[in-house]
Amino acid sequence: MSVYSKERIGRSKIGNSMVLLFLALAGIVMVVPLLFTVLQSIKPMEEIFIFPPRFWVNRPTLNNFTNLFMLASDLWVPFSRYLFNSLFVTVVSTVMQVVFASMAAYPLAKHNFMGKAFFFNLVVFALLFSYDVVFIPQYIFVSKLGWADKYISLILPTAAYSLGLYLMRQNLLGFPDSILESARIDGAKEAAVFWKIVMPSMKAVWLTMIVFSFGTLWSRPDITFIYSEQLKSLPTLLQQISSSGIARMGVGSATSVILIIPPILIFIITQSNVMETMAKSGMKE
Repeated sequence: MSVYSKERIGRSKIGNSMVLLFLALAGIVMVVPLLFTVLQSIKPMEEIFIFPPRFWVNRPTLNNFTNLFMLASDLWVPFSRYLFNSLFVTVVSTVMQVVFASMAAYPLAKHNFMGKAFFFNLVVFALLFSYDVVFIPQYIFVSKLGWADKYISLILPTAAYSLGLYLMRQNLLGFPDSILESARIDGAKEAAVFWKIVMPSMKAVWLTMIVFSFGTLWSRPDITFIYSEQLKSLPTLLQQISSSGIARMGVGSATSVILIIPPILIFIITQSNVMETMAKSGMKE
């Protein structure tokens, strides 16, 4: 008889059941708000304001979405312009974040230089601060440079992506040094090593960075730095439409559903890469 059992060592059936129960509860906690938002978007007005509130909808309708598109079509700036602004800023900012974070993470993971540990600790420290914390200094910085009411005010400040830098650096620590040395021996320059060897091998990491970055940038209103209506983004437009009074609560729910669709689709497409990246991104030294 084999000394090894089919059960994982140190894991009992009760332990497995507890883990599954915890994962199921965590999944419910994550899914319920999303489901509630979708249900709210198809509720008629009388069901939205009913008391006590109901989770399920009795008479689903698409009037909230219809009203949203009717309101958007009456604007003097075309709806397509807002969509273009959002896509342009989000795509360009995401590309810059991925490129800059990867280029900064490579020397932190694979080169030795003075202050290396300090710079990495600075990156980890930066993860503690949200966008709201640095908002005022960022606004002053943008205003002093004369970037207000321009695309660059939304794009350039987001290029410093500390979370992406952290993820890339942690995953690069496990990249074999022998491959890099072989490429250098064959005469490859450092830029060629990075772009032709490191970046293709780190596809799962930069796809994960794209998911996180796109989700954050896509749903962020730009009303702080942008004043011209022609340069405003889709989230700003939808936020203005849905915040015009309690009579547009249903329109606001429809707005939320529209805004969460693109990030969810990107995550579904790249979820296997995201899981692989997060599994390899623990603290290493």
